[in-house]
Amino acid sequence: MELGPDWWEWIPKALWRIGGRYTFIAGVAFMVFYVWKALQSRKIQPRFPKLSDYQREIGHSAMTILIFGVVASFLLQSPTIRPYTLLLPTPDFYGWCYYVLVFPVMLVVHDAYFYWAHRWMHLPFWYRKVHTVHHRSTNPSPWAAYAFHPWEALVEIGILPVFVFGLPVHRTHILLFFLFMIAYNVYGHLGFELYPQGFEKTRIGRWVNTSRHHNLHHSHFTGNYGLYFLFWDRWMGTLRKE
Repeated sequence: MELGPDWWEWIPKALWRIGGRYTFIAGVAFMVFYVWKALQSRKIQPRFPKLSDYQREIGHSAMTILIFGVVASFLLQSPTIRPYTLLLPTPDFYGWCYYVLVFPVMLVVHDAYFYWAHRWMHLPFWYRKVHTVHHRSTNPSPWAAYAFHPWEALVEIGILPVFVFGLPVHRTHILLFFLFMIAYNVYGHLGFELYPQGFEKTRIGRWVNTSRHHNLHHSHFTGNYGLYFLFWDRWMGTLRKE
């Protein structure tokens, strides 16, 4: 795939990929748990959001997808930017062992990035002006996964330049990682707990961020700032006691 001067021509393709992942994963989760009403005993908050809540979440998510698509197209396709990135020409450039092991590194890096960006978003000024959009979902649904203010969407996609300028990765790393990210993000906003009861008390579970953890963040507005793990919440004393 050759890089052309018109990087913006890649925006529709990026929107199709990003929007398609969001629509498919959030849509399937919504159908299973909110339309077919599966696993009602695992609902975290008994009540369900209103139709207006779903509409608001989808509307803000559409803007987030647009911002993600523009930024991703510019960083990955612009001939001006491409020479300064660490994007690998082939998946096995450093061997398949490296290819596989980069994924957990990306996970840990993103978790740290998200935790501190999220803490920043809860500073009074940024919370009032920006992050409150996301927190209007006090009882989130799967559609809330990308329901951000445009400025917060820019902060969220800020992990992409961290990867392409700071870590040798292939395009497939980015594709697969963001697929996992939206899947776990939808789970975090699902409103249902899928891990077995008592999981959070196990040796592994006490370090994993679950849907229940993030739901508590949405309903109480503070604490539980992590994305995938509870490392930073435990280290920084921000893990909610519930």
